[in-house]
Amino acid sequence: MSFFKKLKDKITKQTDAVTEKFKTGLTKTRDNFSGKVNALVARYRKVDEEFFEELEEILIQADVGFDTVMKLIDELKREVKLRNIQDPKEVQSVISEKLVDIYNSGGEDSPELNLQEEGLTVILFVGVNGVGKTTTIGKLAHKLKTEGKSVLLAAGDTFRAGAIEQLEVWGERVGVDVIKQAEGSDPAAVMYDAIQAAKSRQVDILICDTAGRLQNKVNLMKELEKVKRVIEREVPGAPHEVMLVLDATTGQNALIQAKTFKEATNVSGIVLSKLDGTAKGGIVLAIRNELKIPVKFVGLGEKMDDLQAFDAEKYVYGLFADQVEEATE
Repeated sequence: MSFFKKLKDKITKQTDAVTEKFKTGLTKTRDNFSGKVNALVARYRKVDEEFFEELEEILIQADVGFDTVMKLIDELKREVKLRNIQDPKEVQSVISEKLVDIYNSGGEDSPELNLQEEGLTVILFVGVNGVGKTTTIGKLAHKLKTEGKSVLLAAGDTFRAGAIEQLEVWGERVGVDVIKQAEGSDPAAVMYDAIQAAKSRQVDILICDTAGRLQNKVNLMKELEKVKRVIEREVPGAPHEVMLVLDATTGQNALIQAKTFKEATNVSGIVLSKLDGTAKGGIVLAIRNELKIPVKFVGLGEKMDDLQAFDAEKYVYGLFADQVEEATE
């Protein structure tokens, strides 16, 4: 049975709003990537070296990342030889299967949020300005609240003009309080106040915003370290998650940002915002394979509930929806 058929059977059993969001949200990438793969398959009568060279180029253009592409092509060649595949059409299903394998082999860490069963969970958000960090925080607060959790927000980005107000707007929209100080205040002091408020109110989750300027990397990283020290001191074992928000539309630039933040703080998960706005959604695989950090959430639209927990199989379904739906034994 082909991987497309297996995926079709699985998706059919769990067809839900989330699956549809992945399909709709990945339309631009699917039209770009899957369309080019379809055209490639139609041009070739056999699977040869030239076929793989063209496929390599398509994958690189989709921002899958050079190292990941080389790994994927090697795996495909091995599998094609092993299964004695002659028809290029059969390669599409193998590509989708290997994309899931490569993502899942990127590390052992859990894609789930590390939420504490008892006591306060602290989630620290990092990322450069303009990637959708505040919006993501608001959407995650909404998601957690709808799951029955009590949430508090900390306005730790005291540097960027309007950042505190922007977080307050999201707080009001979601129905969650925001702990803040004046613009220009010490972010570590804001975190201290927020933790005391979270403890006294006995909330489940504290989500902390931070400054995102990379112009002066050393200062930013020192600031992040100071914020983390305060959190660790006040809540042993915290932060329980350090979530890095990356803008999917920036492609390889997002990968560079991820490497910079990984050097400065132990990022535990990635949120890839604006995935619906790019034709280069292959960046998901590059991040996972090259950085060994799980993509925990993806932004698949503008609505409040368009922040979705990442699922490798639903992602691949989003890339190959037409072929999966047409799949037969």
